Amino acid sequence: MGYCAAKKQYDHGLHGHLRITFDGVITACTVTPASGDEREALWELTDGVRGLVMGDKGYISAFLQAELATVGIDLQTPLRANMTDPRPPRVVQQLTNTRRLVETVIGQLVEQFHFEKIRARDVWHLTSRIVRKILAHTWGIFMNRQVGRSDL
Repeated sequence: MGYCAAKKQYDHGLHGHLRITFDGVITACTVTPASGDEREALWELTDGVRGLVMGDKGYISAFLQAELATVGIDLQTPLRANMTDPRPPRVVQQLTNTRRLVETVIGQLVEQFHFEKIRARDVWHLTSRIVRKILAHTWGIFMNRQVGRSDL
């Protein structure tokens, strides 16, 4: 059991974590217990990645940013309301716009593929259902490109 501050509710089960491109294509996914620290999942998601990585407020940690910087990753997150942001407003706006893309992909997984309630009795069925849903999302992007529509 874990607590989601954004939704102000308790979660039972697992949390999903995604890595996507700037086009909205899902490139990595991992699942952690709802009671665990989601910052631990970041190491698995960023394996082999260098450069800019954007995360949500759950990834705010000066220690984590410093650790990721040692392997060539620049972690950028939105700040909480009580924190002052030293970044230029233009940079913050670009991060906000990109974060909206992430929220769109997550919204599609939740609404179209019912990603919040994947019922499975064992790990094999859970992972195969998650993979099928992500594959269907990727296939949708591919088909949209084929007919000349926007990816999402």
